[in-house]
Amino acid sequence: MGGPLTGIRVLDVATLFAGPLAATLLGDFGAEVVKIEHPRGDPVRGHGAQRDGVGLWWKMLGRNKKSVTLYLGSERGQEIFRQMAAEADVVIENFRPGTLERWGLGYEELSAINPRLVLARVTGFGQFGPYAQRPGFGTLAEAMSGFAAVTGEPDGPPTLPPFGLADGIAALATSFAVMTALRARDATGRGQQVDMAIIEPILTLLGPQIIAYDQLGELQTRMGNRSVNNAPRNVYRTADGGWVAVSTSAQSVAERVVRLVGRPDFVDEPWFTSGTGRAAHADELDAVVGAWIAERETDEVVREFEKAEAAVAPIYTAADIMADPHFRALGTIAEIPDDELGVIRMQNLLFRLSDTPGEIRWAGPPLGAHTAEVLGGYGVDEAELDRLRDQGVVR
Repeated sequence: MGGPLTGIRVLDVATLFAGPLAATLLGDFGAEVVKIEHPRGDPVRGHGAQRDGVGLWWKMLGRNKKSVTLYLGSERGQEIFRQMAAEADVVIENFRPGTLERWGLGYEELSAINPRLVLARVTGFGQFGPYAQRPGFGTLAEAMSGFAAVTGEPDGPPTLPPFGLADGIAALATSFAVMTALRARDATGRGQQVDMAIIEPILTLLGPQIIAYDQLGELQTRMGNRSVNNAPRNVYRTADGGWVAVSTSAQSVAERVVRLVGRPDFVDEPWFTSGTGRAAHADELDAVVGAWIAERETDEVVREFEKAEAAVAPIYTAADIMADPHFRALGTIAEIPDDELGVIRMQNLLFRLSDTPGEIRWAGPPLGAHTAEVLGGYGVDEAELDRLRDQGVVR
């Protein structure tokens, strides 16, 4: 079916996570994505778990992309890239600021060749400012955004996530920014630059910390799994050794929870009438909710909460997700045939469109699998490919 972004050509020259994931999201909905890798390959191919020497993270991040090897630091590589950019709609890159300019591939040069081009530049700290030249990774964004400062137990250290949280958030923001720039192009006929600093999107998702400090001088502290906004809100151990999470963001849900656990009298307390009031009594609420849950197995807890129309969820691992009937009903996990690994399963598309759905057409391909096919369209024949391989320009 192609998808709603069919006809949009994307050159992905970014590495690791934020930029490449943004390109993946575009490819999921039909954009033609060419992944241009250094002849050594994107480092993500060597990150994380592998099977038979094949990187599993790459299989997800490289899906729906054609892999082309091309060394942009070489003169011939730059010439070929300019040809490709002349026909592209979007370029996504994450080199340190000034690198593309040094290669003669900056926005001024590329937009002169293709005025409709959108150049998305994804870096740790943005294209300007005192930190622009620093190496930038998601970990630094998780630290500097305030995320780590408010995550963890009250008496413990600041806590970083065990996955690429800031990169993932920046990828979502980048794909949105690209689509916004393409929409603007519909009106103006011109592309533009997107300056995405990984430190910024995660800051927005952290909520009102900035305005609270500005207006009240307050700094959020680490609270473990509790919330400053409501209670009971925590994770609780069940009788069979499982864990469940409880949320009471809505007042009506909070009332259902305390009635369920046998303390309807809490509803009449003056402090129970607001989320912040309940949060101030979290010790008391956690004690009664935790005791009730501790006497019951996970399935019973979930069943009783559902009957009471109260919000609860078991704490899942990847194994639980893949076995869950609701995820199966949604099609959250996709099965993809793969020439290297056979049938593989991975996260499906982010959302479902009723009329123009996207699809995973293939998983991440081997390094350089499409070099001859793609570069052949720009006049690079087999003889030149052999010369470029000898020179280390392609693989």
